[in-house]
Amino acid sequence: MVLPLNIPKEGKFTNDELIALCLANPELNIERDEKGQILITTSPTYALTSSFNSGLNFEIYSWNKKNKAGIVFDSNSAFFLPDNSMRGPDAAWISRKRWDSLSDSEKKSIPHIVPDFIIELQSETDNIKELKLKMTKWVKNGVKLAWLVSPQSQETLVYFNNKTETIPFNKTLDGKNILVGLELVMAEVIEE
Repeated sequence: MVLPLNIPKEGKFTNDELIALCLANPELNIERDEKGQILITTSPTYALTSSFNSGLNFEIYSWNKKNKAGIVFDSNSAFFLPDNSMRGPDAAWISRKRWDSLSDSEKKSIPHIVPDFIIELQSETDNIKELKLKMTKWVKNGVKLAWLVSPQSQETLVYFNNKTETIPFNKTLDGKNILVGLELVMAEVIEE
């Protein structure tokens, strides 16, 4: 469940203040939307969702380790996006060239960079309409390929080239021209 944190208009957090808030509350998952609204996830992820997320990260990490094409991030990461939001996907990937363009200080903080690829995993408590809206915002900010994985409906919504495609869990997903050569069947990754 995501709870909004109400802050008076004059009290909007700067990026540095937002980072300080995150560091002072490491037990919370904190994001900021494009309007400056702070969003906090207060409950831990359920065991099954955590297991699914581990499987997804393992697949992306294994593909990347073989290809050495970029950097993989888990659900603890966050990124400052062009619309002024700070978002954290369940998994992300940034090409090596784009990652290497960041300074060391940016790499050691929350960077101002849009991932090339992200995954959002619908948990038992997530609202699918809100997740779809979040996916649209990821793409509008420049994410090239995005997957919204829904164990509840047993399908993945793939956002690519301004189109959305629904792939059932028993069909092969591919990384398009972003994660070249990545292929996986979600039914083999998301196992109970």
